[in-house]
Amino acid sequence: MRTALRCGTALALTATLALAACARGQQEPAGGDGGDGGEQTSFDPEAELSGDIQIMGFGLNDEIAEVRYDSAQRVMPEVDFSLVEGDLDIQQFLSAVAAGDAPDLIYANRDQIGTFASRGAIIPLDECIEGEGIDTSVFRESALDQITFNDQVWGIPEFNQVQITMANSDLLDQAGLSVEDVNGSDWAAVEDAAGQLLAREGGDLQVIGYDSKLPEFLPLWAMSNGVSLLSEDGRTANLDDPAVVEALEFAVGIYDAQGGFSAVKAYRDSADFFGEGNQFATGVLGAMPMEQWYVNVLNDVSPDAPLAFDTFRDQDGEPMAFASGSAWAVPAGTDTAPVACRFMRHMTATDTWLEAAQERHDMRAESGQLFTGLLTGNSEADDMIREQLVPDDAPEPWASAIDAMYEGNDHTFSFPANPADAEFKTAWQDAVNRVLNGQAEPQESLEQGQEEAQAALDEAWAEWDQQG
Repeated sequence: MRTALRCGTALALTATLALAACARGQQEPAGGDGGDGGEQTSFDPEAELSGDIQIMGFGLNDEIAEVRYDSAQRVMPEVDFSLVEGDLDIQQFLSAVAAGDAPDLIYANRDQIGTFASRGAIIPLDECIEGEGIDTSVFRESALDQITFNDQVWGIPEFNQVQITMANSDLLDQAGLSVEDVNGSDWAAVEDAAGQLLAREGGDLQVIGYDSKLPEFLPLWAMSNGVSLLSEDGRTANLDDPAVVEALEFAVGIYDAQGGFSAVKAYRDSADFFGEGNQFATGVLGAMPMEQWYVNVLNDVSPDAPLAFDTFRDQDGEPMAFASGSAWAVPAGTDTAPVACRFMRHMTATDTWLEAAQERHDMRAESGQLFTGLLTGNSEADDMIREQLVPDDAPEPWASAIDAMYEGNDHTFSFPANPADAEFKTAWQDAVNRVLNGQAEPQESLEQGQEEAQAALDEAWAEWDQQG
């Protein structure tokens, strides 16, 4: 059922993308002009800007968003801002582009940018970047790679997400283990630790020994085994590579040894993940890799929980993380590109990030809580935030958590932007889900996924190359 639902979503998305591509053929996209075509748009960092701007996919969910948004409004007092809040609805956005009714700015996942660019749904930002003086040298390389397509930049990176190792230190101690046994550097040690940390009662799970976090973390396990799911040029899928097959067999095997994925997932989902009854606080999870933002959640709701942290590590023991995150992009057909460009520059500027981080730091200090840092697509901002606001004397285990997230952030990889981002992601996730659901073995499922992913890549690249 899950596979069928995913395929249905992929078909609907493909149809909507085709509609957007058709609309692109009917009207000249903004392209390098940054407008409706015709008159050249002028980008000037000193220009006084006015008008209306509608932003889709961005919400004022926390103080980091609120401070930066308020700051952008102050520097552009003659601009009327409106938000279409909630996660970006891809089909809604592409349909709006096709209908000539696109928003002025979108907030998207970075792994959507290649597809949007290839379908003419967004415009390249090279002239915006040059004209507004946006310093791309401060952007983290892995983040910039995800939004660079056909040697052009199509987005401005926002937050960054990386994975680190998180564990229950009491459970580790009771089993005579350490966080080094579960940081991914030794797969045999992880398997052994999962078995030792596992607890059952009457056949029912009481403690999940280790959660390998499938399907979403297959890229992490594959790269830790030496191979990326996608080639550096974004044209060749590597899903059936023996190292990927081995990685999937290992990560699925962790679940099989604990009663199967369904049993582990059901027990995992029963926990109060964002509350004080989370898996670590209640002692029902030994260890897992997880995005660094969860450190802040744990520090908020269960600051006294027995925790241990480390980077996630490859099999040579080196720190690594699969970078993901958000980005700003300008839809095709907009006539407000200068306003959108100014907004993107301000929202992602080092000083703006620092102002927002200061607000979070002060709010946490007032409530007696620890500021654990902030990861963005701006490495200069990250360094300044850590130097100026993250305490050097943070108590354990939070000091280890902070060190792990910043070290992981310095050792990231990502997939290159490509014109079949959505279809490629669907192909490898469906391949993992077939195995987790008992519908196929890893080798068979990844071979099917390889055929699906490569067909999507070949078709999308052929269309793009023909345009060129």
